[in-house]
Amino acid sequence: MQAIINAKILVDDGILANKILLFDENIVGFVEEVPEGVEILDAKGAYVSAGFIDLHIHGSGGADVMDATPEALEKLSTTLLQTGTTSFLATTMTMSTSDIDNALQNIQTHASEVSGASILGIHLEGPFINVQKHGAQDKEYVQAANFELIENYMNEVKMITLAPEMAGSEDFIKRLTKEYPHIILSIGHSDASYEESKKSFFWGVSHATHLFNAMNPYHHRKPGIVGAVLDSDVTCDIIPDLVHTHPSTLELIQKVKKEKLILITDAMRAGCMKCGTYDLGGRSVEVSDGKAVLEDGTLAGSVLKMNEALDNMIRYTSMSMVEVVNTVTKHPAQKLGINKGELRVGHDADIVIFDETFNIFYSIVCGDLKYKR
Repeated sequence: MQAIINAKILVDDGILANKILLFDENIVGFVEEVPEGVEILDAKGAYVSAGFIDLHIHGSGGADVMDATPEALEKLSTTLLQTGTTSFLATTMTMSTSDIDNALQNIQTHASEVSGASILGIHLEGPFINVQKHGAQDKEYVQAANFELIENYMNEVKMITLAPEMAGSEDFIKRLTKEYPHIILSIGHSDASYEESKKSFFWGVSHATHLFNAMNPYHHRKPGIVGAVLDSDVTCDIIPDLVHTHPSTLELIQKVKKEKLILITDAMRAGCMKCGTYDLGGRSVEVSDGKAVLEDGTLAGSVLKMNEALDNMIRYTSMSMVEVVNTVTKHPAQKLGINKGELRVGHDADIVIFDETFNIFYSIVCGDLKYKR
């Protein structure tokens, strides 16, 4: 058993300043004195929270999920520890059917072998999207929603981003909702109207992918997807890198969505790397000044780190420390229905220690210290 002392512990939507956190593989409890024989980790006054969860990340450290190799998953897993991310959904791209299948098979086979942040499953971003809102996804490989692509990976797939207005999507959504309720269906890369979006929520769509990006803009006569999300209780995620979303937008969305808001990075392989030219889904991406773009200027994912995302939310919104951290711990864990995201007795001991500007000092995964600054 281990103990974290001298910490500001984020728990139960508040901060404990005079308690000691005990854990092994799971959270054991909170005490006032360290039991004998327990290994001590001194937080030296820093914050302690549940480990960060990223529902949407393609790559980092020079590796990408679509590389479809165990080495790529391992590199991504270990790189993310320095950002405070202790678990994530390995996110695919719209590429050829064979490329996607190779990536899915690689995750199915090797996800449990990574030594860093845990891979919680697969986020299938595309290819069931609208070619009019493909963004950095390759529109050549867009296809109608079908089970053949994913039928061998139903246990691993945890989230699917799709365009519900496209032919075949309604039946696909209804069947998944009925037969595989563990899979989060998310509207994204879509041009659905307000009315079509609302219908999809009724069918089973319960989330929105990188709200505002790769979808129709909000208009007072055509509120579209954004209007439907703001006018419902579905959850949504955003990329708070100040490139995909303006600071005023961050403040607006957190005020409206509150506990329904989740932060993501949507990072590509250039995450935690130097500026330069990289590959994303077989397309060339230029990275400079914290921005990743295709040759035509289209935003191509991000190079955002999760700890930087949290710092941006503290700097540019009125959210408290607890509220901000909940967007990458409690909220995504509840959405996935997993035993993580809170420093609660019995939950997995995924823990991160950081300062007021989210510099990461320690990352702990299932009770094992995996990163120390």
